[in-house]
Amino acid sequence: MTDRIRVALFFGGQSAEHGVACLTAASVVEAIDTERFDVVAVGITRSGRWRRMGVDEVAAMKSLHGQLPSVGEDGLEAVLFVGDDGQRMIATRQGEQLLEQQPVDVALALLHGPFGEDGTIQGLFEVMGLPYVGSGVTSSAVAMDKHLMKVQLSAAGVPVGPYSVIQPAEWLRDPAACLDAASSLHFPVFVKPARGGSSIGITKVDEPSGLTRAIEAAREHDPKVIIEQGVMHAREIECAVLQGRGQGEPRTSPVGEIRMLSGDSFYDFDAKYLPEAQVALDIPAELDDDIVEKVQRLASRTFTVMGAEGLARVDTFVTDGGHVLVNEINTMPGFTEFSMFPQLWRQGGLSYAELIGELIELALARPIGLR
Repeated sequence: MTDRIRVALFFGGQSAEHGVACLTAASVVEAIDTERFDVVAVGITRSGRWRRMGVDEVAAMKSLHGQLPSVGEDGLEAVLFVGDDGQRMIATRQGEQLLEQQPVDVALALLHGPFGEDGTIQGLFEVMGLPYVGSGVTSSAVAMDKHLMKVQLSAAGVPVGPYSVIQPAEWLRDPAACLDAASSLHFPVFVKPARGGSSIGITKVDEPSGLTRAIEAAREHDPKVIIEQGVMHAREIECAVLQGRGQGEPRTSPVGEIRMLSGDSFYDFDAKYLPEAQVALDIPAELDDDIVEKVQRLASRTFTVMGAEGLARVDTFVTDGGHVLVNEINTMPGFTEFSMFPQLWRQGGLSYAELIGELIELALARPIGLR
């Protein structure tokens, strides 16, 4: 028997962000405090199969020659179930037998995008009665959908930029009407999968003639598309948020700035995860104190309005005139050791290992079900 907390680590997944999730899992298992936590690792393949993996196997998942790692389709099947004594268990299934049964106390789902960050696996954990890190079903689902997120934020008076939405049936029925609605925005615009992440499938469009191709590119990842008006001459400022302890207010980190070193580029997938990308992350951002406080207040307000729990990263635009707009909230932000979220909290005084521990403790302190 052990007094250590038993963490079920889920990673990989079926979304286009599979490889990023694998990198994140490797970072976490290398950094987690093994005197406090035992890790039981479950890799989810691109086809949705659950595979039992060893901690050393997870730690070895690295980016090689620009190629991201992945969970192989072959391997021992993992099963999550409730034991006879009510304990949540993970086992390896071989035929009709459940072998290597291990109890788990809390789930840490390092899954980005659909089928991981969108409320689906959170719903499974709720049904199983397994505490888990991060936001619940509703807030995860709404935050994942950039359209619904903006609707909810706008209704609460949180400032967001102009946008247009293309529903799947609308595009198939009358693409000309969709293009007409989108062309009312000021260009450039950014065409995005409504429920995607890591800037996958996003195209910057400088004039209306480029919309159709960009919409079709986004639809390869999500049939629902959002077109956001670019915020000209704005700075991209990010703030990391942690749930407050007990009834405390959300905690905000120092803020950071993303600076593209090439004037016509934007913070796309390559810029986020490939080392040769032309991007700089300034932590802390060089901003006047009053602007920093404005960003932090808006990040905390966004976290509360969305009903987020555990952690989130709030991305904002700061204009030349000092106005702050919320671009989006990410309820499972990039979480490798060198991602913006851990770096912001490192600047705020929390090491990567301490941050992992804090998130697990917050999850264990929160009840399952309505709250």
